[in-house]
Amino acid sequence: MNFSPSPQAAFDEALARLPASLREAPLRQRDALLHALAAEPSGTPQAAQALASSAPRVLACSGFVERSLAAHPGHVGALLHSAFVDAPGTQALAARVRAQLRHDDEENAKPSPPDEDFGLRLRRLREHEMVRIAWRDLAGLATLDETLAELSALADLCIRAALAQATRELEARHGRPRCAGSDQPAHMVVLGMGKLGGEELNFSSDVDLIFAYDHAGETDGKRSLDNQEFFTRLGRRLVALLDEQTAAGRVYRVDLRLRPFGDSGPLVLSFDALEHYYQAHGRDWERYAFIKARPVAGDPAAGQALLALLQPFVYRRYLDFGAIEALREMKALIVRQVERRGLEHNIKLGSGGIREVEFIAQVHQLVRGGREPALRSRRLREVLPVLAESGELAADEVNTLLEAYGALRRAENRLQMAEDRQVHELPQDAAERARLALAMDCPDWETCATHLAQQRAQVHALFRAVLGDDQPGREHASAPALDLRGLWLEPDEDDDSLRTLRAAGFEPPEQAVRILQELARGRQQGMASEIARGRLDALMPRLLEQVGGCDAPVQTLERIAGLVRRIITRSTYLALLLERPRALEHTVELMALSPWIAQWLTQYPVLLDELLDPRRLYALPTREELHAALAQIPRGDLEQFMNGLREQHHAAMLRIAAAECAGAADTAPIGAALAQLADCVLEVALAGASEDLAQRHGRLPPPHDQGLLVVGYGRLGSAEMGYGSDLDLVFLHDTPAQTESDGPRPLAAETLHARTVQRTVHLLSTATPAGRLYEVDLRLRPRGNAGPLATVLDAFADYHASEAWTWEHQALVRARVICGDAVLAERFAAVRRQTLQRHRNPAELRAAVAQMRNRVRENKAMAEGFHIKHGSGGMLDIEFLAQYLVLAHAHDHGELTEPRDVGGILACAARADVIALGEADELAEIYSRLLAAERRCKLADQAPALADDGFEAERERVQRAWRQHLDPD
Repeated sequence: MNFSPSPQAAFDEALARLPASLREAPLRQRDALLHALAAEPSGTPQAAQALASSAPRVLACSGFVERSLAAHPGHVGALLHSAFVDAPGTQALAARVRAQLRHDDEENAKPSPPDEDFGLRLRRLREHEMVRIAWRDLAGLATLDETLAELSALADLCIRAALAQATRELEARHGRPRCAGSDQPAHMVVLGMGKLGGEELNFSSDVDLIFAYDHAGETDGKRSLDNQEFFTRLGRRLVALLDEQTAAGRVYRVDLRLRPFGDSGPLVLSFDALEHYYQAHGRDWERYAFIKARPVAGDPAAGQALLALLQPFVYRRYLDFGAIEALREMKALIVRQVERRGLEHNIKLGSGGIREVEFIAQVHQLVRGGREPALRSRRLREVLPVLAESGELAADEVNTLLEAYGALRRAENRLQMAEDRQVHELPQDAAERARLALAMDCPDWETCATHLAQQRAQVHALFRAVLGDDQPGREHASAPALDLRGLWLEPDEDDDSLRTLRAAGFEPPEQAVRILQELARGRQQGMASEIARGRLDALMPRLLEQVGGCDAPVQTLERIAGLVRRIITRSTYLALLLERPRALEHTVELMALSPWIAQWLTQYPVLLDELLDPRRLYALPTREELHAALAQIPRGDLEQFMNGLREQHHAAMLRIAAAECAGAADTAPIGAALAQLADCVLEVALAGASEDLAQRHGRLPPPHDQGLLVVGYGRLGSAEMGYGSDLDLVFLHDTPAQTESDGPRPLAAETLHARTVQRTVHLLSTATPAGRLYEVDLRLRPRGNAGPLATVLDAFADYHASEAWTWEHQALVRARVICGDAVLAERFAAVRRQTLQRHRNPAELRAAVAQMRNRVRENKAMAEGFHIKHGSGGMLDIEFLAQYLVLAHAHDHGELTEPRDVGGILACAARADVIALGEADELAEIYSRLLAAERRCKLADQAPALADDGFEAERERVQRAWRQHLDPD
């Protein structure tokens, strides 16, 4: 039978494994610890043995633990339970805090006089829990994440307990603070910053705090105070309870220097004052600090409201590459400090230290966090994997950083556990080195030092890649061989300048000089900040070098100049092009390829963000990508929602145009991609409009609460859209007229549906600072502008059965459900099939289709040359021919009603033998080429008319087909 060794045997066995130089401290405590274990009746033999076995290592690594046990032998019994018996975790920790401090729940606490014993109990609590945390960490019973979480939770609980005590003391004298003009309570909020905010607190850390309160007012006691004064006194008392040095030590050193204006600023500020400060005076390092801000005490709801208020300051809506420069400057200051103070052995601030890992993560958070919510995590070990998932860092780079960060944080904690001092320097003393090597599970100091040095070297290399001189892509941003900087700074028409421009590729150089002169001397330059002008001066030589390599450099420079004028007062875009040379390359390339893209980027410079990743830029967006991007748009504020819709739409539109211009996508999917984008935007806009109206008017009762069915006509319906195509829409429903919504301000169904249509059209077509989305045409609904905005489906069916013109049935050929209730969609599909499959008189049908084509052509003012859409033999002829084939033959071949696009209809007609296969293929190919030509005209900012069209043979083929099928006589 096997017996577990006794605590004494376990202790002695573990002691023998220690280096001889580290056995002195465990030996000093051996007898007292074993005696305390023997006197503890409630501990299990297994727990006692485990504690005894781990004790020599822990006592050798931590003088702090040794001194605490020597001063308080009773800690051993409590430690036995809290570290080896009870389940660890923040809930157990909170229970111990409540038991030790014996204070009431913060929300229900009654006012009480000062508690002279509270500070002592709080300090003893902190000491005991720190012994427990150190023991579990050094004994290998806790992971790094568990240790950091428990250290952070302990600080939270101590701060909350101290705040509750301070609040009770002050309210006993002055009453409770109230909001001005009401009896509602005003609340204090304590924000934890730095590692406390990120729940990654190290062992012997300061706590960085900011104090705030939500509303002005005064207290309701006999000795009333203004809320500002009350919360200021509350903050002072809280600091004293935590930071005051007593015989029992202190709880935490409190650092308040991160508050507005630092040590010279008010101790406590209202929410309004904080918002104003950060809007007016906030600096980049304060944005950096607020990444980790977290409410740690006070009213939780008020704390979250405060962070929501400040979020636009921390996370900008656009990609903020100016943050890279700001963080690089911050790091330069730290590097100079390291060099001046000789901190090369500092694992926090030194080269490759903890701060550099934090910078790598946080620069991506500041740059992209406004657009990518997943990056807003306060915990560094959660942010880094997100960067791997998004492709910002390679997976092996993230693994390297996580491993290094873990090693450095463990070393930091174990350095501090030695004496409970805030130290980050690797030791120089041989005994201290041996102690740290043991704590880090290394056989000797040389192994430990080598391991940490390797980790730091890897971190520093990655840090330089993100923030330093060897950033990926910066090799392309070296200084131009020609003196283009001097040319930009003094653009004159002298011989040297013209020779330089000609050598750079600009012909005629005189025109390029004039463009540069207008740009350099324009009023936008005078409005730009010093930072912006400095960035522009650094950017322009690189930009001129890139433009000079284009096919039409002077024309491209003219387009680029328009963009520069637009962004010169928004220096973050200049920073983007400086920091990411690949983005500069793509900007120049696309603006050279297409004046339409050039105008698009100039009008919406936020789209420069899209140029960072060529894999994404030249790939057509998928429906899943579009839905994911649109789902991120905040819904609470109408203006923000509308601008968000436009930004996502414009970004997708740029990707589609870039893919077409670069030849990265076949021409056929382009129209479908544009239609897919419109589908997704329309669906989100309808949902937003419906939700907005539901908040005021309620919803219709089931089964009519599914909303409207949206049907797309024209190019949207056939998924053959071009750039700038309108949306031809019809809205349908099946709600009885007497039905009302169930909200506080109910509306009849017809009115509610009409307002939903109006609001949807408003969301799509109204111009905002972010532009507009689509022009919407509702005239294809029954009776056109005279009909209701939303039509009952039965009325729609009756109209098409008895009143509709032939051209309306032609339009129905392309009709496609975009979104809405699936049951209603099936009913619409049945109505459409029944309508299109009706038997028609062939001669009357041909006459009606030909008459409509002639009327459209007569009403269209066309430029000289061949109009791609409306000219004889153009797109309209092929569209009308395809629609004629459906209306003429669907009663015999019902499958003709299924395809909506021209190519699909012609292929189906060939299979049904109503048109020759070769003819169908020829016409479909011609139509596809005409569609592509029309889009190219748009991208070239030209009218869709070709002076030398190159389509003579194709036009003749279309005209011959028209005569054969629609003018057989």
